[in-house]
Amino acid sequence: MARRRERAPRQADVARLAGVSQSAVSRVIASDAESARIPEETRRRILQAVKELGYVPNPSARSLRKKRNKLLGVHTFEPVFPHARESFYFEFLLGIEERAEELGYDLVLFTSTGTSDGRRRVYRDGVNRLNLADGSVLLGALTDKNDLARLWDEGYPFVHIGRREVPGAEIPCIVPDYFGVTGDIVEMLARHGHRHLTYLHGTLGMEAYEDRRRGYVDAVRKLGLEDRSSAGSALSEDKTSLLASWLDELAAGPVTAVVAESEPLAEMLLAGLDARELRVPDDVSVVVLEAVGPEARQRWHALHIPRKEIGRMAIDALVELVDDPEGQGASVVVPCSIVEGATVAAARERR
Repeated sequence: MARRRERAPRQADVARLAGVSQSAVSRVIASDAESARIPEETRRRILQAVKELGYVPNPSARSLRKKRNKLLGVHTFEPVFPHARESFYFEFLLGIEERAEELGYDLVLFTSTGTSDGRRRVYRDGVNRLNLADGSVLLGALTDKNDLARLWDEGYPFVHIGRREVPGAEIPCIVPDYFGVTGDIVEMLARHGHRHLTYLHGTLGMEAYEDRRRGYVDAVRKLGLEDRSSAGSALSEDKTSLLASWLDELAAGPVTAVVAESEPLAEMLLAGLDARELRVPDDVSVVVLEAVGPEARQRWHALHIPRKEIGRMAIDALVELVDDPEGQGASVVVPCSIVEGATVAAARERR
């Protein structure tokens, strides 16, 4: 595989090395009227950082600032719009639309870049189709990290909803704090007297699920609880139910609480426990880490993601990058919370 070329230094890199704000760097490099107010020592540090990094002002970035068309893009890496109201992404899209309208931007939805494997890619025939927009918000579970790396190399303004790690790039992301809130969920279960827990997970391994699993493991260890999780997935081969052997082991005890990674997994768990004459929450408490829709949130104790607010924050972060194409947007971690439903109760001793 060919190595990705090194990214050219940006004003954000100069600012970091000089220990100043990016606006100060911009004024010194542009030699505008405001630059006369910058102390000589600060100016010297900036120019030294420019020399050390080999920074060269990007004329195309200045041109971009002058030629914006007030269009922002939304690109999803898998289809979400036909079923948006029932999907995980619906409230993200509401927040994106709401904030873009408030800021006077139009939105363009990129939906025609699909391939035979069901994924939507940014590039077609080597062309970045997102260039129709001043910048874009990206989201979806099936992220193509090669696309992210290439966008980063090209300096195209974009923000990703959800953490994405790409070697050699600092992808600007709006990140739900799954690690922290999953730890809070474990603490909540401990306060209800639960000492024996298990984590019911699927087969996906992207960053969002990694953060949840790390949060669970870290909290269980810190609180001195017993983790009875299975190393492998408890899903059946056709992924429509849980393995009978896994359910039998759970029913035999001593687990009194299950942290389920998604609502479909929790529904499978509920059916399996019911078949074994165990009730939620009387016998086993359940918390869901990914419940969709208000009805689900009323029923389950669940992790709540402020999706609409995250969509709004993504637009704010994107507009900052569009305003300064040479800037380097920092990722933002957004707190999540726990919604109380009807699936957690005080632990009962099980034999």
